[in-house]
Amino acid sequence: MAKQITIFLGPSLSHEKAKRILPEAEYRPPAKKGDLLRLAASPDTSMIGLVDGVFLQDYPPTPIEVYQLARREGVILAGAASLGALRAVELEKFGMVGIGRVFELYKSHKLNADDEVAVTFADGDFRLQSEAMVDIRYNLFLAHKKGVISQETKKALAKIAKATYFPHRNYPDIIEQTRQRHSNLHDIDAFEAYIKQNKKSLKEMDAIKLVEFFKARLYTVKK
Repeated sequence: MAKQITIFLGPSLSHEKAKRILPEAEYRPPAKKGDLLRLAASPDTSMIGLVDGVFLQDYPPTPIEVYQLARREGVILAGAASLGALRAVELEKFGMVGIGRVFELYKSHKLNADDEVAVTFADGDFRLQSEAMVDIRYNLFLAHKKGVISQETKKALAKIAKATYFPHRNYPDIIEQTRQRHSNLHDIDAFEAYIKQNKKSLKEMDAIKLVEFFKARLYTVKK
């Protein structure tokens, strides 16, 4: 019998995309306080993935709550991309598996603030209503690497994005504020055109890695 896989997932990666990779898993909405405690009490719990959690809508699972699940013998608990990456850094020494670039950035202290991964999203379909700072940084890095923007423009956009309260972070507003405050930067228009066609998500990439991690474990069990 295949082991049960439960993955808490929302705006970082759509359930539809995740199901195309691993249809056998149960995909739940972003985790809130109490969700992991209930799983820790279930005898059927064996493989749990934590990607997304709530920030504004409710209280997220605390490190102590996630620890109760991580310490369960026979349970594989992995985190990535968003709240899952934060909790994996805190609980790696207790057996939680951290996956992906966002986890590594927090683990190495290159990132240290929760707002780097925080976003707002619509109820129901988890559609993004704001942009994660870590994804903004990633897209600025790519735009600079490709020669779309200068280092000066990259820093100016990042500074204004970081100073914006996370529910209000979106590219049109960040670009317009930068344009108003830095009239000497002449490649902002180029970035505006670039981001409309080339927006990437580091969080989505990491969430895919987590789903693939459990796919590999499931198929190993089935052999």
